[in-house]
Amino acid sequence: MAASALPLFSTAPTYRLCHCPQLPVSRPPAIPRAASLCETLAPATRISLSAATAPTHVRSHRRPTSPPSAMASKAISAATAASGKQGLLVFDSEEELSVSLAKYTAELSEKFVRERGAFTVVLSGGSLIKSLRKLTESPYLESVDWAKWHVFWVDERVVPKDHEDSNYKLAFDGFLSKVSIPPGQVYAINDALSAEGAAEDYETALKHLVNVGVVAVSSVTGYPRFDLMLLGMGPDGHIASLFPGHPLLHVTEKWVTFIKDSPKPPPERITFTLPVINSSAYIAMVVTGAGKAGAVCKALGSEKSASDLLPVEMASLEDGEFTWFTDKAAVSMLQDKASV
Repeated sequence: MAASALPLFSTAPTYRLCHCPQLPVSRPPAIPRAASLCETLAPATRISLSAATAPTHVRSHRRPTSPPSAMASKAISAATAASGKQGLLVFDSEEELSVSLAKYTAELSEKFVRERGAFTVVLSGGSLIKSLRKLTESPYLESVDWAKWHVFWVDERVVPKDHEDSNYKLAFDGFLSKVSIPPGQVYAINDALSAEGAAEDYETALKHLVNVGVVAVSSVTGYPRFDLMLLGMGPDGHIASLFPGHPLLHVTEKWVTFIKDSPKPPPERITFTLPVINSSAYIAMVVTGAGKAGAVCKALGSEKSASDLLPVEMASLEDGEFTWFTDKAAVSMLQDKASV
């Protein structure tokens, strides 16, 4: 299901201040590259969250000059981790974040192309696409094996592909038009269908790609296992088109579903379901700005309530590695700041 070509080419909630426990600081043992690619990234304050081991370990490639305000990240609770690995990276600037996100993505591309001959990447909309801009520059423009990439969307607005609200158009303008991924390996929705029809059509396409071995299957969950999901989060804690308190959060029988009453316009969208998101091999959750600090605090803080989990809190990998890419503003509500 190749993407149709564009004409020229083929109210955030109020949060209270979050109280998080202070965790001891130590340097973790070396982790093999295949186990944790984030260990190669710098400069950032780094946390590794693991359900199997506590307390967590903080690692930073900074020299201890002045105490950076980004050290709020050391207050994160290990209780946020699921059975997979989870980590947090805090950058001084969005520029540094973009540099490391490109390196992270390129290394995963190399890993999966070597291991399975393909790299399945899931995109979201919003500011994420801007954060991918370093991939369209040297050395990645020349070194990444773009011909092996297969690109999907975790959610899409049911609008024409040249519409300003289209996640496809956003990705095409800011990323896809600048790299050499074969058009037949970019899987956009059929925008001629209804929301329900587009969701069914997209799921049918995914099942075909699973059957031919392009998309892997999780041995743990039985759902499709994408190599990398590059996700963003809204100020209300929503991910994909899964919004707080919405019934779609509990859909398990579908890989792709639809929504006609999105609290954020446009109202009609399709979206991956949580079981598919949670079956990924790797997730990079890219969150920047003070406007999202409340949701970050709730997601990564120690105070948890199963009755009011945000969608981002429900994203927990069954067998994979989940990494937050954030800036200082996004973690500004985390208390008990300390320096490394």
